[in-house]
Amino acid sequence: MRATIIHGPRDIRVEERPYPNVRLPPDVVVKVTASCVCGSDLWPYRGVRETAEPRAIGHEFVGVVESVGDAVTALVPGDFVVAPWVGNCGECPQCRNGITVACDHRASWGSIDEHGFHVDGGQGEAVRVPRAEATLVKVPGVDRPDAELTANLLALSDVMGTGHHAAVSAAAGPGRSVVVVGDGAVGLCGVLAAKRLGAERIIMMSRHAERQALAKEFGATDIVEERGKAGAEAVRSLLGGVAADSVLECVGTKESMDQALRSTRPGGSVGFVGVPAGGAELPIGVLFAKNISVAGGAASTRVYLPELLEDVLAGKINPGRVFDVEMPLDDAAEAYKAMDERRAIKVLLKP
Repeated sequence: MRATIIHGPRDIRVEERPYPNVRLPPDVVVKVTASCVCGSDLWPYRGVRETAEPRAIGHEFVGVVESVGDAVTALVPGDFVVAPWVGNCGECPQCRNGITVACDHRASWGSIDEHGFHVDGGQGEAVRVPRAEATLVKVPGVDRPDAELTANLLALSDVMGTGHHAAVSAAAGPGRSVVVVGDGAVGLCGVLAAKRLGAERIIMMSRHAERQALAKEFGATDIVEERGKAGAEAVRSLLGGVAADSVLECVGTKESMDQALRSTRPGGSVGFVGVPAGGAELPIGVLFAKNISVAGGAASTRVYLPELLEDVLAGKINPGRVFDVEMPLDDAAEAYKAMDERRAIKVLLKP
């Protein structure tokens, strides 16, 4: 089968790899119908994170169950499923506490599982899914989603759940003012999540017209283009001289965290979900002086999937709008380049 392999900085290739099969009783094999490139995939692409040896890449996909292991009873061939960005067991203390990303038996796409078997990357034609019943979410009543629904379901595999995690961690809700730092797919989904949770005022920090337009479609009430001190002043000006109640940090750099903290009022909350890169550190003195609460981290999207799926199927949210470019899998290298150069918000790949 064809699969996307990263060899090193700016070296993405689509190569032939063995077609996956069931190795263990809890496994299933999913034929991928859509996958995508994530902003976090750009860190190894740019060389910020080392690629020690060529490996399969991609951690967001949806598709159809092809085959199941002997221990699988809740999934059958033909089921349409959404895969969260990381696999989990559903039974360990971390999973029972809702932190599936810290599962004792975590299986990352494009890695080697605890039994020494290869786990395929999401940007390919098929994936072996370990502990599939705990990991995958079946889409009820759907076997062949149209293009719009496919995009919405694919967004649930990571970016919508991650944006939701940022909003929940920042205590976004009725009567609250919200600032979103980062106008990528996660930040845009953070706007959608804050709106869904009832936030009263939502300020998107963005300098890109097309992203600003989508942010407003998702529920942003205001746009701030300034950065640093000027950006924080613009936020305070919009909010009557006080910074925001809730701030969503959706980038993961030192500069974005600084912007988030500058934009948070004393006693406010920051929800951070940007994958740490570039030395993002918390200044304890600032947190102490302003009584700012900081929460977040890697999102356990598997936990959020059922409630968000319900809203997608009901037509209440359309997170798939973050996909502004679609390309064939064979053009994966160009998809990475387009996102790296910010010519695309998020690229959907079709096998």
